[in-house]
Amino acid sequence: MKKNNETKKENTQFSRRRFLKSSLSAGLGLALAGPGADYALLGQGAGKKKKKPGDLSIAFIGAGSQGRVLLESCLRIPGLHFAAICDIWEYSRRYAQRYLKKYGHIVNVYEDYRELLTKEKDLDAVVVATPDWMHAEHANACMEAGLHVYCEKEMSNSLAKARSMVETARRTGKFLQIGHQRRSNPRYIHAIDKLLHEKEILGRLGQAYAQWNRAKSDMLGWPKKYTIPQAKLEKYGYASMTHFRNWRWFKKYGGGPIVDLGSHQIDLFSWVFGVNPSTVIASGGSDFYKNREWYDNVMVIYEFETKAGTARALYQVQTTTKHGGFYEVFMGENGSVVLSEVPQKGNWAMREAHAPEWDSLVKQGLLKSETAPIQKVTTKDIFVDVRVTAEAGRWPLPVELAKPAHQPHLENFFDAIRHDTPLNCPAEVGYECAVAVIKVNEAVKNKRLIKFRPEHFKA
Repeated sequence: MKKNNETKKENTQFSRRRFLKSSLSAGLGLALAGPGADYALLGQGAGKKKKKPGDLSIAFIGAGSQGRVLLESCLRIPGLHFAAICDIWEYSRRYAQRYLKKYGHIVNVYEDYRELLTKEKDLDAVVVATPDWMHAEHANACMEAGLHVYCEKEMSNSLAKARSMVETARRTGKFLQIGHQRRSNPRYIHAIDKLLHEKEILGRLGQAYAQWNRAKSDMLGWPKKYTIPQAKLEKYGYASMTHFRNWRWFKKYGGGPIVDLGSHQIDLFSWVFGVNPSTVIASGGSDFYKNREWYDNVMVIYEFETKAGTARALYQVQTTTKHGGFYEVFMGENGSVVLSEVPQKGNWAMREAHAPEWDSLVKQGLLKSETAPIQKVTTKDIFVDVRVTAEAGRWPLPVELAKPAHQPHLENFFDAIRHDTPLNCPAEVGYECAVAVIKVNEAVKNKRLIKFRPEHFKA
């Protein structure tokens, strides 16, 4: 039998190949893209890029996996000047610095965000992609320094800290966009604002269902040569390297899968129903992973008191099965709409047989009509024509997203800075979602129904 310290050593070993595969894949698409790729930066060479008149000068605080996703999307957006990168981990700093250098962006690099804010005098905005528990500190400091902020969701794992972000944005007058990227996705805008709200194609909306399921996975490791010294980890508030790399699973730093994954989709419920939830009840537990603090599965039921009556939404997040992946369904008396950031999993409407016609919506370009070709079925020497019509199947939505999922949301943020365009997810909207989602963990813990009042959603 192996000694405990030997087992522990084996469990923490992590090959460079596996780390690169799991942690850096976000950047490989850009690095390996061919000459036909839709990237504004490809083919521009490696010469240092100077800031042009009208460019927005931006910095990144947080260059981990999510920060790299946002970085890649920003590289596609014209008129941005990359000035600085900040991260407490040397590996992330080096990766982001080298990645940007390949495309001519020579950036200053910092370990401490306070040094960045002190030394960088020509910034317009900061993208914050640090762990949830640091969002408020970083975003508030940037806004106090006169900078606009794009902050990843969740706003915080603390409602008090999330509230402080709303207050700082109001006091400073700076834009604060929260990273619920579906709010800027043209497919979602078309389906929810145009079809569900304006055209009311589903009639009375009464139900919604959404899920985000993932297969089981091990804790993230790291290349041992890039282990952060214990004293430095403690300086920045982390108990260990395991906690730093897997912060989403520990209560000090994040809100668990229901917050990390669920908030993307639970945010849609209030958008669709037009009100915030009135109650929530949930069941969940740490049933599979015994070395993680947050629940590895949660099932939720919300109630919404809409103008048309009570509506309900079911949500689940699972981390030990990837069955069905992630998608959202909105159901009404006349049909349903299925959505997903992955179009193969959801980008269509389905009509009830008794519902009013949808052909006029096809003529207006709001839906597509999908009719399968005639098939001949032989039954005892009798040929029967079988035609699958749109009424019995799917009516595809005519809107696709030919960009990374986060790009339109970032574009909306930068348009707000340049042209005073309204934000699609300002701090107030992000706070409402934070309340709806963070309270789920309380419902699971106490095994009871939680009732909301309208003032609960006001910061």
